[in-house]
Amino acid sequence: MQDCLFCKIIAGEIPAQKVYEDDQVLAFKDIAPVAPVHVLIIPKQHIATLEDLTAENAELMGHILVTAAKLAKELGLAKGYRVVSNCKEDGGQTVYHIHFHLIGGRQMQWPPG
Repeated sequence: MQDCLFCKIIAGEIPAQKVYEDDQVLAFKDIAPVAPVHVLIIPKQHIATLEDLTAENAELMGHILVTAAKLAKELGLAKGYRVVSNCKEDGGQTVYHIHFHLIGGRQMQWPPG
């Protein structure tokens, strides 16, 4: 998608501090971290929202969660972490390319915010 911020990061048009990349996903540091570790994990395939997922995306979504667990170990989050995805405006989504926040390195609170 031409105007998508995350698609531009994937294409290398916008720089990002990458922490992981494979043929399906890219993970990079959030530019406005809310914890000592705050990484965004995004699929390289443009999918606007969680509502746009289909059964054909099941393997990709599983890969994203396995990647989150792998990165949590590598980034020293043995005490715990949070994986969050916002969906649409009322859910707090600001970039319309699905993405997952891997957040940790401090005690998480509930409710968030």
